[in-house]
Amino acid sequence: MMKIEKKLYTATVNVQGGRDGKAVSDDNNLNVDLRYPKELGGDGAGTNPEQLFAAGFAACFQGAMGTVLRKRNIKTDGINIASQVTLGKDANDGYVLAITMDITVKGVETSVAEEVVAEAHKVCPYAKATQGNIEVISKVVG
Repeated sequence: MMKIEKKLYTATVNVQGGRDGKAVSDDNNLNVDLRYPKELGGDGAGTNPEQLFAAGFAACFQGAMGTVLRKRNIKTDGINIASQVTLGKDANDGYVLAITMDITVKGVETSVAEEVVAEAHKVCPYAKATQGNIEVISKVVG
């Protein structure tokens, strides 16, 4: 297990009602209604944990890519990550997640972008936390 040696930031979010409730951060910058998606029998009138995880993972991963690009002194015209988090069942009928990221790195050759993505998997705390635990697919698509 990796341990934190130096704390940089701690996010605090209070959740009441689980998937059919509310999530509010201590600074109130995050204040969302949580609802089951229609695919899981809900009304879809709010966000859900999978959407929040997709956003958080992609944002963190894009930051890690930026770190790698700066270290390698590579300029880009922008990065876009289309992130999908899928909730499913495993062979034992237990719940599992999978993450797919379609990554566009503008102004960078595909082979270089693929190297940056591979290195970002070693930098991003979300990627490191999920490594070996859930399926994570990252594809450079442009």
